[in-house]
Amino acid sequence: QVQLVESGGGLVQPGGSLRLSCAASGFTFSRYAMSWYRQAPGKERELVAAITSTGGSTNYADSVKGRFTISRDNAKNTVYLQMNSLKPEDTAVYYCNAIRQKIGWKYDYWGQGTQVTVSS
Repeated sequence: QVQLVESGGGLVQPGGSLRLSCAASGFTFSRYAMSWYRQAPGKERELVAAITSTGGSTNYADSVKGRFTISRDNAKNTVYLQMNSLKPEDTAVYYCNAIRQKIGWKYDYWGQGTQVTVSS
């Protein structure tokens, strides 16, 4: 059974930090690219950060570059999102995504989400 379980969300003041974790099970984690998405109330889900299966390459939304860092530990089947200098506009539900695709097929899994609220 495939599972992606996010943790680490919560309430933080502007300028503060949080570290999100996403623990994966039920599939070969090291073969999947991993991403963090977020969705704020009334807005579409957007890509925040992504990392390749080996961790050798990452990319970020412009809005979080220089503040957020995505990383992964394939030995622990876990992907992380370190969020620094948080702003109120970072408030959203954050989702973990695992994806593996080749021509003709794709496997795509989602976690249940964790709430991040940035407020004073």
